[in-house]
Amino acid sequence: MSGPGVGFEYPSREVSWLKRDALLFANSIGCTSEELHFLYELDPNFAVFPTYPVILMFKETHPEVVDFYAAQKSVTIPGVPAFDPTRVVDGQRLLEFLKPLPTSSAGRKFEVRTKVLGVYDKGKPGTVVETQTDLVDAATNESYARVTTSSFYVGQGNWGGPKGPATVNFPPPEGKKPDLVLENQTTNETPLLYRLNGDYNPLHAHPEPGAKMGFGGVIIHGLYSWNWACHGLLQHLGGSNPANFKEYQARFASPVRPGDKLILEAWKTGEFKGEWEEIRFIVKNSHGKVVLSNGRALIKTATIGQRRSYDGALCTVRYIGEVAGTTGSWLGVEWDDPSRGKHDGQHKGARYFTCSQAPTSASFVRPTRPADPPQTFLSALHYKYAPPEDQHQSSQPAPRPIIFSGKVAEEVGFEKVRKQQAQLGELQYGILDSTKLATAYSDNEKAKGQQIGQVCPKIRELDLSRNLLEHFDPVAEICAELPLLRSLKVNWNRFRNVLEDKKLEAAGDAFKGVTDLALEDTFLTWHEICHIAARFPALVTLHAGSNQLSTLSPLPLSAPFTSSLVTLDLEFNWFSSLSDLAPLSALTSLKSLILKKNKISTITTSSSKPPIFSPTLHYVDLSYNLISSWSFVDTLPTSFPGLTSLRFTHNPLYDNPDLDTPSSTPAAAGSLGKTEEAYMLLVARLPSTLKILNFSTVTAADRADAEMFYLSRITKQLSFVAETEEHAVLAQHPKWKYLCDTYGEPTVTRRQEVNPNFLEARLIDIKFWGVFAEGEETKEVKIPKSFDIYAVKGIAGRLFGLRPWEVRLVWETGEWDPVGGFEIEEGDGEESDDDDENMQEIKEGDGEEKKGRWVKREVELKDGPRQFGYCVDGLQVTVRVEKK
Repeated sequence: MSGPGVGFEYPSREVSWLKRDALLFANSIGCTSEELHFLYELDPNFAVFPTYPVILMFKETHPEVVDFYAAQKSVTIPGVPAFDPTRVVDGQRLLEFLKPLPTSSAGRKFEVRTKVLGVYDKGKPGTVVETQTDLVDAATNESYARVTTSSFYVGQGNWGGPKGPATVNFPPPEGKKPDLVLENQTTNETPLLYRLNGDYNPLHAHPEPGAKMGFGGVIIHGLYSWNWACHGLLQHLGGSNPANFKEYQARFASPVRPGDKLILEAWKTGEFKGEWEEIRFIVKNSHGKVVLSNGRALIKTATIGQRRSYDGALCTVRYIGEVAGTTGSWLGVEWDDPSRGKHDGQHKGARYFTCSQAPTSASFVRPTRPADPPQTFLSALHYKYAPPEDQHQSSQPAPRPIIFSGKVAEEVGFEKVRKQQAQLGELQYGILDSTKLATAYSDNEKAKGQQIGQVCPKIRELDLSRNLLEHFDPVAEICAELPLLRSLKVNWNRFRNVLEDKKLEAAGDAFKGVTDLALEDTFLTWHEICHIAARFPALVTLHAGSNQLSTLSPLPLSAPFTSSLVTLDLEFNWFSSLSDLAPLSALTSLKSLILKKNKISTITTSSSKPPIFSPTLHYVDLSYNLISSWSFVDTLPTSFPGLTSLRFTHNPLYDNPDLDTPSSTPAAAGSLGKTEEAYMLLVARLPSTLKILNFSTVTAADRADAEMFYLSRITKQLSFVAETEEHAVLAQHPKWKYLCDTYGEPTVTRRQEVNPNFLEARLIDIKFWGVFAEGEETKEVKIPKSFDIYAVKGIAGRLFGLRPWEVRLVWETGEWDPVGGFEIEEGDGEESDDDDENMQEIKEGDGEEKKGRWVKREVELKDGPRQFGYCVDGLQVTVRVEKK
């Protein structure tokens, strides 16, 4: 840009300030006692208010009051007239915050360096001089702030200069109510206090200059209104954290008289430049006249859904505003770690927000509480894998020594590992979880031309879990520079507005090579998960556990993953029925489905049909659910026609297989444990295509044993019901016919039930028999169920003339169990144990031989205090007495 005076540089001027100057400035612009980090020098977070650099151009190094007009005389700008400094007012100020200002300049030399950007002739009203002033550390040439100023020299125009470019305006959004309204009642003392910062213009203290300039008397510094508005925005939208301000500007539209009420109206636009939201604002007086226009700020605002970190603990902002019974504004946050919270979003009976997790995961924190600074990808990468040598000394506590048996262990080889990790160009596994990562790049990194793809081009697996990511576009920006990336984890982040994320839709080939994606514990909806997954054209594995999913919406059929996805992990969700997962039947290549730790109890709801999944689906994990019905198991082959591997442990069915009827009937002594019984029944009830159950291979022998055991259990169940009710029992066992055809139909011995209130229901008819020297002897007696085995042995001993410790009792159950040997598929073709006295071939009534071989079931009654009634079934039993 060219023109009269453009590029002219004023002589640099030294500036200085002390902590006392910073305290005075903060006090004069309205900082409150809730912001002691601006007002108390011993506060651990003491900081200079970020707009303080604008005052240094007036104060310079003066410790005392100065002649304002004399101090403002400057070198004449070449090519333009000399302007009268007594008739100058502020036009507009733009301040860019580059680095945090030290709380004092003591021991260092700072300068303001000013150059002309343009001089514009506005005719009769006057002339505008636009300058850029940098606050610079003279020793390092580092810039801390940049102020772009438009000074208006009243009535000093018509000198033939250029009119200047059209002003860029930032009007408030039309038709939208302000997001923030603040008021400030000024007094006659307001400008008198503010001028002590170093701006000693008599216009703001005595009526004479104002009268000459047409203002009618004293007016308040335009920069007072400018700074007051900035403080209000930072306090209420930026949590009073100076690090949350990037840019701030406003035009001085009208003068403010002492005693006027200032009213700030601000609008959040929802437009972001990186992590900075654009705020529009105006300031007017109580008569509605605008005194500051064209207000614009870039602030790292506190917004609903914003991710924050306090002392390393991650949280999400759920509420912003006041809390009844307290003063000032609060942030309602939900901690990622529920144990850190105190409530569920309620305070003294009033609900302010609702938590997504546990009822103790919420807290209220002050917006002024300093949050941990967010990291970019590169800063997090260097912090994790290539920290500077003094990092642990300056910002991290010294590592605790490792002690074994009172001796400190010496680290051997760790330095070599650190050096290998520091070779970022060779890094293949990037684990950046819990590093406070929020963005791909900072503006400074972009300005320096730093590129992720050049720093760590070989990363194949990347873990960005437990960070401050709120939108998916930083993820896309990172992945676009990692051409070898195959696995991506973004668990425990809280993504917002996924469906409206235009940058995600425009991600292009950013995820073209990623085959494994993890979106666990993000609280995304299934629709949002699918929307993200659709941007991964080569996706093979998707992890979406712990997202509180209770049902699935239809899949986007045009998404590539519908034909490429092989493994889907939906563990730790809220599904209650397999029909909730019916849309997954559209996944034609799915092989593994993990449903661990859900709430599944049924195949289908009353209003839906059983889902039928792709025949390619071979492995299903249903462990840790609420399945308590064998009908669920019987329907599995229908819903999963390709099922070859199943995990089913830790369901109620495992704890109580419950096939015996009535349930009050005690299990036979020596029966299988519940877990083993459930395993065998699962094998028996599922088809022979099932090859693996609970990670164990099901062999042919395992299946034969399981099916014979299942057949015996059905037989036992039938023995407790009348013959007329047999069909109801068999309806629960669809494999009955198959089992009978394969192993032979067993004989069912039904038991007669007695009214439990009768005396005979408490007595057991026992037929004792045994073979002794005199031959076979038989004795029949009635014994109460409550007698223990010791007492029963004593009775048997007296009956047969034996001492109790010589007696061995064997309960003959009267039941037959199928055993192996009925079909020979391998070996020499010969059967063994033909002479086993307990084996026989069962004949039908018409003489036709039944298929299979059977063995009598006998149970030894072991010595012990257990009641006899709990060791046998029924009220009529046969017990064989043997001498030990």
